[in-house]
Amino acid sequence: MAVLEAVRLCKHFPARRGIFGGSNGTVRAVDDISFAIEPGQTLGIVGESGCGKTTTAKLVLGLEQPSGGSIRFDGRDLDDLDTAGRRHYRKSVQAVFQDPYASLNPRMRIAHIIAEPLVTNEKLSADDVRKRVRQLLDLVGLPEHAADLFPHEFSGGQRQRIAIARALALSPRLVVLDEPVSALDVSIRAQILNLLGDLQAELGLSYLFIAHDLAAVAHMSHSIVVMYLGKIVESGEARVLALAPKHPYTRALFSAALPIHPDEQQAETILKGEVPSPLNPPAGCHFHPRCPHAMPRCGVEEPALVNVSGSLVACHLFDAGMEFGKSMHAAM
Repeated sequence: MAVLEAVRLCKHFPARRGIFGGSNGTVRAVDDISFAIEPGQTLGIVGESGCGKTTTAKLVLGLEQPSGGSIRFDGRDLDDLDTAGRRHYRKSVQAVFQDPYASLNPRMRIAHIIAEPLVTNEKLSADDVRKRVRQLLDLVGLPEHAADLFPHEFSGGQRQRIAIARALALSPRLVVLDEPVSALDVSIRAQILNLLGDLQAELGLSYLFIAHDLAAVAHMSHSIVVMYLGKIVESGEARVLALAPKHPYTRALFSAALPIHPDEQQAETILKGEVPSPLNPPAGCHFHPRCPHAMPRCGVEEPALVNVSGSLVACHLFDAGMEFGKSMHAAM
């Protein structure tokens, strides 16, 4: 059974402008998406800014309420949980955010920062709390004396280790990683990603991994979801999707990223134009104004997700009977 499952999840925001705040339409930040996160595995979500990645994370964390669809945790719909069930869910799903400089209270010592979730949610003695803090610091590779210091006394990578320790304080099942290494120096990113991988293997954690760094997502994830203007355009097993992307948007994303192997040769796909406004997305396939393979039907008919060699792809090129889609797939 999946640890967490999203079923036709939607989040729509009313758009307002002017001093009187009049309605100006609806932003479909997340629009009818479904995915599952298995025990001990990582689901990566990629896409350009504004595609709905962070809104999806907020929905999973309970920071936003869905406009439609549902989220299930261990098979139970979150809407059906009572107060105790909600409390258990909040303890079981934690987060590590992008900026370790902003996510830690500069006026609190590290011991208090890590202990805060324990003091709030658990009935533990002061000795047990101190013992747990020491265990968590050791788990993320920091010395015991770090507990007595303040955040400004640490580097960016060390601060992110502290944020990870805090997220693990309540022994969660799922950790939402929202751009966890993008604010760090390149030399530090691999260390934090390796730490996250080691913690997953040791503790059996599941991750929802959101990042712009496609190489990091491909390295960390077991499966990947590609989003564009609030919709899923492709999803599948991580290595297959990274090495043989099928949707034209996915191909463009990975062609612009560094190759997985240094000797690998890949053709770059240049996308025309900019991402359309989510307030007024194009009809039909949202990607068709930028797609090099757009057909007349793409502007009027929204493609459904169809199974293509194990991946789900929302593209008319892969509809039954489309010869170009077959030849395109065969060339990969």
